[in-house]
Amino acid sequence: MRVEKSQSGRPYAGRSAAEKPSYGGRRPTGKPQSERQSERAPRSSRKSQESSQDREEYAWVLDYLPYGKSVDGTAAYQKKPLVQAVGDKKFTLMELVPKNGVVPQIQSRVYIGSGDRNEIDHVKQRIGYLDLTTGANLELPFILEACVRYQEVRFVKFFNEAHSITTRLHMLDLLPGIGKKLMWSIIDERKKGDFKSFQDIRERIPSLHDPAKVLAHRIEEELKDDFIKYRLFTAPPRRQ
Repeated sequence: MRVEKSQSGRPYAGRSAAEKPSYGGRRPTGKPQSERQSERAPRSSRKSQESSQDREEYAWVLDYLPYGKSVDGTAAYQKKPLVQAVGDKKFTLMELVPKNGVVPQIQSRVYIGSGDRNEIDHVKQRIGYLDLTTGANLELPFILEACVRYQEVRFVKFFNEAHSITTRLHMLDLLPGIGKKLMWSIIDERKKGDFKSFQDIRERIPSLHDPAKVLAHRIEEELKDDFIKYRLFTAPPRRQ
């Protein structure tokens, strides 16, 4: 996939009977413990499943710091390489520690999920937008657009399935540059048949010149504002 050069000039390339309590011949009120436990189990598993679904498996490299951060107070000889990256599922901003001798390339997509990893040793921590280096900040808009184009099927599906949030607000309203008139054009057009690609959207909605750029701008807005009311694509900000 061809990616334009950024402003920074970088290419994107059980118990026994004796232990059982006695109830004096009366049955205890409420449901048996086994039933209560079975009712609670699904809630716990749902929570872990949701957490698993939000976990990033791939990240796009925003910046490579061969000597780590210059402001972390660590002596120069103790500094280790660090990577700033953005996940491609919930666009989580994070810092990664690369494997010894590996230099991840800016714009490359690296695996950070469970199991063997070729380039990344471990995820160090989640960070916020203000923690990005100058280089990472410059790369972010271009890499977000590249990420959206890379996952075209996912984001075309968004245009097909976007719905009302309130009686007066639609998901499409939240996209930069899309007003009510354009929103209704998209809704009316998709009633004739689902959009198949970004090119299909552009041809059927001439006013929407570049859907991928519009989506990337919205994602960037959500990353910049910890207090934004509605999040279409990103995870909530990290806890302080």
